[in-house]
Amino acid sequence: MTVKEQLFAYAADTYGVEPDYPFSTAPTYAVLRHLSNRKWFALVMDVPRVRLGLDGDSRVDILNIKCDPILSGSLRMEKGYFPAYHMNHEGWLTILLDGTVPVEDIIPLLDMSYELTLKMPKKRRKPKEDSGV
Repeated sequence: MTVKEQLFAYAADTYGVEPDYPFSTAPTYAVLRHLSNRKWFALVMDVPRVRLGLDGDSRVDILNIKCDPILSGSLRMEKGYFPAYHMNHEGWLTILLDGTVPVEDIIPLLDMSYELTLKMPKKRRKPKEDSGV
């Protein structure tokens, strides 16, 4: 079983969620969403290795997760972790799913992402100021 398959199985067993494939232009990209609010807590993509600064012409599976910014900064110094691909670099982290990072190290980060995105506050609009007219 691949790392990606192990993570999907873990998400199904732990959170009762199955991968969602919402992108018609990228049908292999999978999103893991909360059942309650439909917010993403993980995004799995296959991207060209060169996009991550890696050697080779092949594609590699990656996982984007929400992560504590301080922890994210520390992890990015280790092999297999990168600034978020196509996401906010401070709040999200990209992890290689090619075995560089063991699944046992990824699962607690997936859990963190689940918790961080569970009750994200809604953006509030600022009230319009009374013009006094």
